[in-house]
Amino acid sequence: MTEPAAPPAQTPASSKPNTRTGARLAVVQALYEMEISDKGVIDALAEFETFWIGQEIDGVVHPPAETAFFRDVLRGAVEEQRAIDPKLDAALAKGWPLRRLEVVLRAILRAGAYELMFRRDVPARAAISQYVDVAHSFYGGDEPGMVNAVLDRVGREVRSTEFGIPAAPGQAPKKA
Repeated sequence: MTEPAAPPAQTPASSKPNTRTGARLAVVQALYEMEISDKGVIDALAEFETFWIGQEIDGVVHPPAETAFFRDVLRGAVEEQRAIDPKLDAALAKGWPLRRLEVVLRAILRAGAYELMFRRDVPARAAISQYVDVAHSFYGGDEPGMVNAVLDRVGREVRSTEFGIPAAPGQAPKKA
């Protein structure tokens, strides 16, 4: 079992994390783990639920997570990858397709795009903000800004009305 990308450090004094935030972080770590080790969804779900979520490993506290949300976003990001990846490619700068990005960035963008495209119960701006926060957990440079820009483009396309963009006359709002 390989250790997934390190999460942000939690100290005992830190406030109790939101369980959806913990789920999003675990999804990104599981997607990373799956890509570098060729694990399947079932194995990743079992491993993370048993050994990582809510556990302290080598002094790093992995936050608790809403299990049903973790399962849905992980499965969905994998099962809907054929729909997600073209949206992300279109939102990325020319010459920088998704496959050229680092593994953790791909995981963050895929999970975020899944929520934007398929989880209408989660407000678009909240999903984008949460994945920008996840990006800050792993990166100190420009990457969180790139995550924000790419997910914002996807969100404006698939949930235009949430961004105040009216549908074209005689056209229903776009759906994923």
